[in-house]
Amino acid sequence: MMKMKGLALAAGLMAGLMGTTALAEAVTAAPGQEVNAVLLPKFLGILPFDQANRGAQEAAAELGSTGKLEFIGPTPENSAAGQIEMLTTATTQKQHVVMLSNNAGDQIAATAEAAQAAGTKVVTWDSPIPNGAGESFFVAQVDFGSIGTVMADMAYDLAGGAGEFAVLSASPDAANQNAWIEAMKGALAGEKYKDLKLVDVVYGNDQSEESYNRALGLVDKYPDLKVIMAPTTVGIVAAAKAMQDEGLCEKVKVSGLGLPAEMVSYSLNGCAPQFALWSFVDLGYLTYHASYALVTGAIKGEVGEEFTAGRMGSFKIEEDPGRPGAKRVLMGPFTIYTKDNVEAAAN
Repeated sequence: MMKMKGLALAAGLMAGLMGTTALAEAVTAAPGQEVNAVLLPKFLGILPFDQANRGAQEAAAELGSTGKLEFIGPTPENSAAGQIEMLTTATTQKQHVVMLSNNAGDQIAATAEAAQAAGTKVVTWDSPIPNGAGESFFVAQVDFGSIGTVMADMAYDLAGGAGEFAVLSASPDAANQNAWIEAMKGALAGEKYKDLKLVDVVYGNDQSEESYNRALGLVDKYPDLKVIMAPTTVGIVAAAKAMQDEGLCEKVKVSGLGLPAEMVSYSLNGCAPQFALWSFVDLGYLTYHASYALVTGAIKGEVGEEFTAGRMGSFKIEEDPGRPGAKRVLMGPFTIYTKDNVEAAAN
């Protein structure tokens, strides 16, 4: 009798352990459900956001959603106000989820909170709501602190360890850009970078002509400038073209975050010897998978939950180390491109 009780107890413990393991496993959302979703980038008309849409459309087709996936966005000139208006409209239309690359800072938080209260989920990607209000979670392309260190290291390498460099950013309200720049400033406080001097941060608002002129303005203002660091795919191309057009590539190097297809010529001619990026197709794909799982109830959006995202594997919701009280899903990794690997990546 004692032996039977022992076996029963062992079986119970094993069942309990198996139950615990099952709870810890990544969940997979059931395909074929109706999810009406909006992919809302900072604005339309630039390749990275088109690539993100391609990834989201891939995921929607793979999951067999019977709902509609819309790709809409404002113009660059009206980005912040346009995003707020479009999120409001999506809420009125009772969309299930809006996937937002935020370009309105905390200005959009009240609108996001109103959307959630009305039943429209808000998942951010690429650029979060800084205070996290109204956001279910943020799908982060890479760890923001690591981007800061990478930018500091690329500036250090291209400046030969000493000298002046400047940042050409997107818009003053772009949460991702601001976080990366602050992380870079934190890295620059290290002893390694003591002879490297950040002299200015300027904004081209992710418009080619404005970014081009800002880059030229930096060169005029700082005659000893060695590097322009542009953590924006529009800005880095514009800055590299400006240096090429002015015959300054030997004197002022350009780096930052760029698409290999747009940067290959500038890498090969020495204007932009190093830059970094991640896959925007994968970012859109992961964001849709996460949003679909949230809307269909496979996940609740709580810290510790794990879900599967098709070909990309499983991911976990975690606390965002850069935004107290906010949550993120971390994609990663990024790649550093040089003349040795940029051509293969550009194809």
